[in-house]
Amino acid sequence: MSEPIPASAPAHTTGSRRWTRFLPQTAAVLLTALFLPVTLANLLDQYGLGGAAATTLAVTQTGPLLLIAHRPLWAWWIVFPADIAGALVLLGQPAREYDVWPWPPAPLIACLFLLLALALRRSRRVLVAVWLATGAASLILHLVRADRSNGSALLLPLFAAVVLVIGAAVRERRVAQRRLAEQETVSEAERARRTLLEERARIARELHDVVAHHMSVITVQADSAPYRLAELSDEAREEFGTIAASARESLAEMRRLLVVLRGDGVEGERAPQPGIDRLQQLVEATVRAGLPAELSLAADVGDVPPAVDLSAYRIVQEALANVVRHAPGARTRVSVTSDGGQLTVLVVNGPPEQPVSPLESAGTGHGLVGMRERVRLTGGSLDAGPLPDGGFRVAARLPLSPAGPDDAP
Repeated sequence: MSEPIPASAPAHTTGSRRWTRFLPQTAAVLLTALFLPVTLANLLDQYGLGGAAATTLAVTQTGPLLLIAHRPLWAWWIVFPADIAGALVLLGQPAREYDVWPWPPAPLIACLFLLLALALRRSRRVLVAVWLATGAASLILHLVRADRSNGSALLLPLFAAVVLVIGAAVRERRVAQRRLAEQETVSEAERARRTLLEERARIARELHDVVAHHMSVITVQADSAPYRLAELSDEAREEFGTIAASARESLAEMRRLLVVLRGDGVEGERAPQPGIDRLQQLVEATVRAGLPAELSLAADVGDVPPAVDLSAYRIVQEALANVVRHAPGARTRVSVTSDGGQLTVLVVNGPPEQPVSPLESAGTGHGLVGMRERVRLTGGSLDAGPLPDGGFRVAARLPLSPAGPDDAP
C-alpha cells in the first residue's frame, strides 16, 4: 500500500515562517535606529561633547546592536569597552545638575537590550562572566570619582542581573521544550517500531502451525516411504531415514522457536489457525455484538495457500474490530473473491446511522500495521482509507501463487 503524501504547507503559513525568521534582525535594526540618534543628541546637548567625539561614541555604543540577533557576544565586546571609554570621556566635561555618570540613560538601556539578547543565546558561564565584568567596571568607576557618581553605577549591575536571569530562564525553558519535543518524536518512533515488531512476532507465531503442518507431512512421507515403495535400495531407505530425522529435528527446533516468540516460556494454545472457512462464524459473532454486517463469499474461491488463508481471515477480523471501535453501528460489507491468480478481500463500512462517540477515541494503530505486515508477507497489496461519505474501506489483494525472488516484498 502506498503511503499518503502529506499535504504541503499553506502559503500563508510559509510566509509567516519567513517573517518570523527575519523578526530578530528587524528588531535589531529598529533598536539601532532608535538608540543611535537619541545617544548622539544626548551627548551633544546634555554633556556638551564635540561633534566628532559624540558621533564616535554614539556609533560605537549603539551601532553594534545590529549584531544582537546572531552575534550578541561580539556586540558586547564592542559596546562594553565603548561605554567605559564614554564614561572616561565624560569625566573631562564639567559636571552639570542633571548629568548621569558613569552610564548615561540611553547607553544604559541599550546595554540592557544587548544583555537580554546575550542571555537568550549564551550559556550560564558566559552570562556570569559578563555580569561580573559589568559589576567590576561600575565599581571601579564609582571609586575613581565617587563625587561624580550619582546612582547609575549601581543601577547597571542591578538591572543587568535581573535581565540576565529572565533571559536565561526563557532560554532554558525553550531548550527544555525543544528537548521534550525531540524526546516525544523519538518515543513515537520507538512505539511505532515496537508495534511493528509485535505484529511481526504475532504473525510468525501464527504461521508456525502452517509450516509445522508441511514439516509433519514431510516426516510422515519419509518414514512411510520404505513401506510404500517395496523396491527401494538400501541407500534410498537410508536417505529417507535421514530426511525423516532432519524433519523431526526441524520440528523440535520450531517448537523452541515458538516458545521464544511467545515470550512467556509456554507453548500456548494448540488450536488450529482460522481461515476463510470460518469467516461466516466471525461475521455472525460480529452481528451478535451489534454491528450490522454481511458476508459475500465467492463460490470459486476454492483451496488457497495456508498463509493466504490465515492472512485473509486476520485482515477481515482486524477490519471488523476497527469498525466496532471507531464506527459502532455502521453497516459493513465483507467480500472475498478470487480470479484464480489472487484473492481479493474487501471490507467496507459506512458512517454510523446516528452521531455517536467511538468506543475508543485513540487507537493504537496495531490493526493497520498488522494488515500491512500480513499483505507484505504474501507479496500482495493493501489499500485502506476513508470514504467521502464518512465510511472506511479496506481492500487487500493476496497472490494465490508463491512469490518468486523478483516478486518478494
